[in-house]
Amino acid sequence: MVSILKFRRIFYTIEATRKESYGALRHCHSEKLCRVGLFWDLDNKPPNSIPPYEVANKLRVAAASFGVVRHMVAYANSHTFSHVPHVVRESRKERQLLYSLENKGVIKRNEPHLCRVCGRKFYTNEKLVNHFKQLHEREHAKRVNQIESARGSRKVKLVGKYSMKMDKYKKAARAVLTPKVGYGLADELKRAGFWVQTVLDRPQATDVALQKHMVDMMDHRRVECVVLVSDDSDFVDVIKEAKLRCLKTVVIGDISSNGVLKRTADTAFSWEEILMGKAKKEAVSVMENWKDRDILKRLEWTYNPDVDKKKLNMDDADAEASGDDDIEDIYDEIDNDYNDDKGSWWKLDSDDNDVTN
Repeated sequence: MVSILKFRRIFYTIEATRKESYGALRHCHSEKLCRVGLFWDLDNKPPNSIPPYEVANKLRVAAASFGVVRHMVAYANSHTFSHVPHVVRESRKERQLLYSLENKGVIKRNEPHLCRVCGRKFYTNEKLVNHFKQLHEREHAKRVNQIESARGSRKVKLVGKYSMKMDKYKKAARAVLTPKVGYGLADELKRAGFWVQTVLDRPQATDVALQKHMVDMMDHRRVECVVLVSDDSDFVDVIKEAKLRCLKTVVIGDISSNGVLKRTADTAFSWEEILMGKAKKEAVSVMENWKDRDILKRLEWTYNPDVDKKKLNMDDADAEASGDDDIEDIYDEIDNDYNDDKGSWWKLDSDDNDVTN
């Protein structure tokens, strides 16, 4: 008997521990289920002097503090992608001057230039560029022609065969070959995981296209948290629409210039806070505020006339049924009073006495 009690105690302890751990895992899983959509207005907030790939990664890390980043979208017109910022132009001039001094033998690098495709070393950048163009660029062009000329299953096999080599070439080409148009903004954002879309060079074309994309995401319930990178006040209506649908809203931009967006959204971060990583730390308190808000919303009483009317009808029906039951109980008591051993209820006591006398 003692062994059975011990076994039951151990079993219930294990079962309680399992339920607690399952509840904790379920709670953690529910917190991570918040789907985040990152929408970037490149016309309004370009990276400028900061490397695009670095900025894109900073934005992704900041957005991941609010949940799981499912969508990263960037919109801009062709002028934004072809434009080269002044800082980038100056750095290119300095780099070209450095390369020219290397070719003349005035200066010498401590470490040689390394080809990231084949691993060969060169003491001047000019030799590296010539090697890259004569060998690797031609090989890449041949692979592209083979894939484009193939059909069916052969094309699929060639894509799988050359995918790693082509990816390695593209990464090396970014460092060796200077882009002919722009400074590689679109390619760098794509490399960071953004879906980049180019619109026509018309006024407000980017705003309209990005707003439609955000509304479409909300209609299909693909996002639960909207992170907007912009200072444009034209997005106030979209942010309000997201809040009406009970979505979480975050705005990233210069605080001084996006006062309307800051007041409309749940929270806002400056461009500097994103780059310095402060937004990731502050996101913890923002998430706690969102949790408290959700709890308060669940506790709020809402008037639904249909539900209340249905409930009222059910209560009336129950009251009527209970009243009928009480009446039946009263009748039963009356019947029981008259159905005793003295005789039928219509016979009076005086009649019985007369008969006996």
